[in-house]
Amino acid sequence: MSSEPELSSRTSPTIVITGTPGTGKTTHAQLLAEQAPVPLQHINVGEFVKEHALHEGFDEEWQSYTVDEDKLLDELELVANAGGVILDWHTCEMFPERWIDLVVVLRCDHTKLWDRLERRGYPLKKVQENNEAEIMGVVAEEARESYVPEIVVELTSESTEDIESNVSRIVQWIENWRRDHSIEPES
Repeated sequence: MSSEPELSSRTSPTIVITGTPGTGKTTHAQLLAEQAPVPLQHINVGEFVKEHALHEGFDEEWQSYTVDEDKLLDELELVANAGGVILDWHTCEMFPERWIDLVVVLRCDHTKLWDRLERRGYPLKKVQENNEAEIMGVVAEEARESYVPEIVVELTSESTEDIESNVSRIVQWIENWRRDHSIEPES
């Protein structure tokens, strides 16, 4: 018998918030965790990788850790499969489809994204690569190829108003998800 919870026993969804670095994933995830109609655990996957040493070392050229995907998936398996989680990361295709109820791909005009990444102090090569990925829609394409179309949504993330609107939209989606799964509202 499997130790994994049955998906039908979930009382809250597992949501991935993804997008090119600089599109506002963490801001969206933090606000969603605060405003959701149910408790949701926000996991910033990049920080999680560092905290749990789920990497093969630091890549000086790209100024980032080389993630050990097998270790990461093993570490996330129980929590993500149980639901009530927001996974915040720049990619999504590695997460098993059975875990995920909604994939939110944040998009941003590439000129705004360039400015955001420069302000963060990213090396020029990393700014260029991420900007090209945003122009080409790489993260959105990965999401569409990895999950059924019904659970993938692209949202614009260029202003405070966009963020507020997006979070409200996701909160409504959670309420609908709970209703569709015959789960009583939290009191």
